[in-house]
Amino acid sequence: MQSRTLFFLLVSISFQLNAQNRKVDSLNALMKNADDTSKVNLLNELSRATWYYQLDKAVEYNDIALHLADSVSYKKGFAEANRCRGVILSFRNDSTSMLYLTKALDIFKQLNYKRGIAATLFNQNEFYFRRKQYAKALESLSLSLDIFTGLGDKEAIGAVTNQTGNIYASQAEYPVALQYYMKALAIRQQIGDKPGTAFTLDRIGDMYSKLDKLPEALGYYEQSFKIAQAAGRNQNVIDAAISIGDVYLKQGKYNEALAYFNISLKAEEEFFGKDNVARSYQKIGEVYRIQKKYPLALLNFQKALDIARKKNPDSGADILHSAGQVYFEQGNYSNALEYCRRSLDLARQNKDHETVKNASLTLSRIYETLKDYQMAYNYHLQYTTAKDTLLNEDLNRRLASLQQSFEVKNRQSQIDLLSRDKQLQQSELNRQKQQRYAFIIGLFLFVVLAIVLIRSNRHKQKANQVLEKTLLHLKSTQAQLIQSEKMASLGELTAGIAHEIQNPLNFVNNFSEVSNELLTEMKNEFKKGNSEDAIAIANDVQQNIEKVIHHGKRADAIVKGMLQHSSKSTGQKELTDINTLADEYIRLAYHGLRAKDKLFSAVIKTDFDHSIEKMYTIPQDIARVLLNLYNNAFYAVNEKKKQDPGAYEPAITVSTKRFRTPSGIEGVEIGVKDNGNGIPQNILGKIFQPFFTTKPAGQGTGLGLSLSYDIVKAHGGVIRVDAKEGAYAEFIIELPFYQP
Repeated sequence: MQSRTLFFLLVSISFQLNAQNRKVDSLNALMKNADDTSKVNLLNELSRATWYYQLDKAVEYNDIALHLADSVSYKKGFAEANRCRGVILSFRNDSTSMLYLTKALDIFKQLNYKRGIAATLFNQNEFYFRRKQYAKALESLSLSLDIFTGLGDKEAIGAVTNQTGNIYASQAEYPVALQYYMKALAIRQQIGDKPGTAFTLDRIGDMYSKLDKLPEALGYYEQSFKIAQAAGRNQNVIDAAISIGDVYLKQGKYNEALAYFNISLKAEEEFFGKDNVARSYQKIGEVYRIQKKYPLALLNFQKALDIARKKNPDSGADILHSAGQVYFEQGNYSNALEYCRRSLDLARQNKDHETVKNASLTLSRIYETLKDYQMAYNYHLQYTTAKDTLLNEDLNRRLASLQQSFEVKNRQSQIDLLSRDKQLQQSELNRQKQQRYAFIIGLFLFVVLAIVLIRSNRHKQKANQVLEKTLLHLKSTQAQLIQSEKMASLGELTAGIAHEIQNPLNFVNNFSEVSNELLTEMKNEFKKGNSEDAIAIANDVQQNIEKVIHHGKRADAIVKGMLQHSSKSTGQKELTDINTLADEYIRLAYHGLRAKDKLFSAVIKTDFDHSIEKMYTIPQDIARVLLNLYNNAFYAVNEKKKQDPGAYEPAITVSTKRFRTPSGIEGVEIGVKDNGNGIPQNILGKIFQPFFTTKPAGQGTGLGLSLSYDIVKAHGGVIRVDAKEGAYAEFIIELPFYQP
């Protein structure tokens, strides 16, 4: 069965390559009798037809197109040639790719050629995507999608939607990515785009694999494989075959995995040539390693390494590590050390932190086996450092992407709101002007009045249609702003998290250093025969280690708290320590503000009722409410301090206590009080309204208290305010006890 599948696969590859060659020959034949403008168009088409298969040939066609289009002043063809050059350079990971894409975009905009603009924006997204600039990539995709939607190009819409999924998948947002892939799949199936359908099915399988749903992943991979075979799309066949092999490898079905990796190997040899099949050889070697067929594993790893080194002498760090693992498992420790050290050196040179982590761990295990515990410890430290680096990079990338995305959305939303507001004002002015003219004319001539009334009625109908559309758009924009407000709270916490986590880390470092010195003293006492002093020192070391463990758990709790805050709310209530939540977020908010303004300081007072037991809440939502109230309080006292820098001392008081209503309802009351400028009585009734804010323009959306009001209400509670202008403001939250 497998040999039969491989036979049909090779036939489809041969057919595809022959079809591609026939297309190139046909385009070259048309070149003979074409004028200069047509030649430029044909050369651009030849570049696009060959850049996946013969990159050097694509460059050759593109060079001719660029010079010919420039010499005959054919702007559209020159712009397209620049776009092709930008794409070709991006395949080579050349940073000058963006220069050509920008030039193409400028010319297309001058010509108002929308399809060219949209295609170039899509290519720019790919440039940003390769450099992990995800916010810019999404912005380019959004602009591209608007244009393709206006053109009604469903094939392009499917490609843009699929690429959006790729961006979220690269940020490990697998459920979000899956939603976009499903949308792309529906579009591509609707229009009969078989290559696109095969590719999207493979990506859906990847998402299920990442979510550890292997049976679902395998089902989508197999669909992709069958469609790719039927369509003769060898690139999709290769991807699907490797994906299926990976699933079988995870399931322990090694023979099936090996069969599909061999299919991908043959396909890559026919499609890309024998100098581009390192990936399949490495996969095959990995199967043999797990099966303990070490000679075959080493043979395939060596083939993969030779091919990779031909293309780039500094590549192959992960392959070297795989070979080192084989030698380690064979007990050949000298070769294992040599290969793993080479792997580690190359990985460091290429800043491949994943391979640095894996190679360091293997080296640590080798030295541990050799009972060289000092070297084992050194390499384990390197493993831990690389692991932490990967975690920090992922966290920083998520935070940067979140911040950039929020800034882009917030800026665009403000622009849209201002634009719509001006349109509404102008529409209202025009309507009033028409009514005044109609009234004046109506005084003189009844017939003219009738005509004007008819025309006015028509204008009103059109204006109502415009207003309805505007209202729908405003509602959509408001929903986006509400989501942005929720996401922005994570950015407010970043500086506070950094400060909070530094304290336990300092304790860990200090107690570790002291413990190391005590251990040295203890050794000396043992040498002197002073066992009692040595035991006393050991007790001190034990106490220090307990403190290290305590502060390590504290740092872990802070990180988990931040991740919990940044995660999407599940809507499920869970037991929550209100006192701990209130205390932790007041400090995070304070240090976040201190990170922005080093001169700011305030007295923080807490009065917690420790008899309050844990209660059921949605902790992420309550944390957002508290963080908003704290930020507002710090803003109020900071503004007052600016007005009166003399004797005024900013102070924030946070309190909790039980309450019981006359009807018998019990719960927790949380108070947040500041001694700032207070709130004027005439606006007290408006502060919980959406978009109402007393902050200067650009410093607040007016959604914080509105969202807080909704969250508290959803918990069955109430939020109220007590304030005196110029003296204080206190927000009080009442949350009833809830049993699931």
